Amino acid sequence: MFSCFFVVSIVICFSQIFKNKLDCNNADDVFNCLINNLKETIKTWDYFVNWDKVIKNYRDVEVSLNLLNTLIGKDDIETAARELLKKYPEVIGVIPALLAYRERKVKLLSDISKFSITEYDFAKAIDVDKAVMFLKKTGFLRLLSDRNIKSIPDYFIGVEVGLDSNGRKNRSGTSMEDIAEFFIKDICQRNGFEYIAQATADKIKKKWNKDITVTKSSKRIDFAINTPNKLYLIETNFYGGGGSKLKSTAGEYAEIYHQWTKDGHQFIWITDGLGWQSTKRPLRDTFDNTDYIINLDMIQKGILEELLK
Repeated sequence: MFSCFFVVSIVICFSQIFKNKLDCNNADDVFNCLINNLKETIKTWDYFVNWDKVIKNYRDVEVSLNLLNTLIGKDDIETAARELLKKYPEVIGVIPALLAYRERKVKLLSDISKFSITEYDFAKAIDVDKAVMFLKKTGFLRLLSDRNIKSIPDYFIGVEVGLDSNGRKNRSGTSMEDIAEFFIKDICQRNGFEYIAQATADKIKKKWNKDITVTKSSKRIDFAINTPNKLYLIETNFYGGGGSKLKSTAGEYAEIYHQWTKDGHQFIWITDGLGWQSTKRPLRDTFDNTDYIINLDMIQKGILEELLK
């Protein structure tokens, strides 16, 4: 009897909130509002380059880079490099980064005919002749002798910028979290709610003495919001393009919803991005089997705040 009442109360609340804010009369209207008001992009100014990371990585090896700078234009580049590395062996450790390679250990097929593998561990002391051969075989010494590089410090910063572009996918994820937190922080301040960003089961238990079921104790939940009525657990993501990932995510969140509902908590999924327009069916399946899936447009129009009240 209680569970039936609970379900009915949720449906009534659901209908009124979306009717009042979006003029939706049924679930189909709500889903159409969800799918037809997706954001094209959430790129912000810091999407392109994490300059703090780039400059930190540069500062960490700045001395070694300036020492290597003395090799530019040398006629006998191998001898000059050998002398430099003997005098300053710490410079050897920066070699992988010069080639846009983050790992310190490198295994190379050094002899194709014999399929011989040569290993270089730049985290440890490497024989100077071996290090010079590495620089020669990879073509880096030739760049220096031909003066194709004018400044190794400047070149290194360019390499770091290029490597940092690999982090743009992650920055899209954190951008969605940042945007959501912009609204969540304001809502919580105005209504006297408490929230935790990147919450874990342990943090929630310690702060509010509430238990949640998670598959791994280290699992991070984008936001946990504690209101006088209920604990709300929120996940956020943005998909600019389609793919199988969207289908699996939708299925995963349906399972999470059922588990956290059993725990007595409320799950809200905030998702956005034009990728959903080509993956509507999985999203609709999860929409029909959970309470609340909303997008950024709905948050702007006050839906999230009404759900939390």
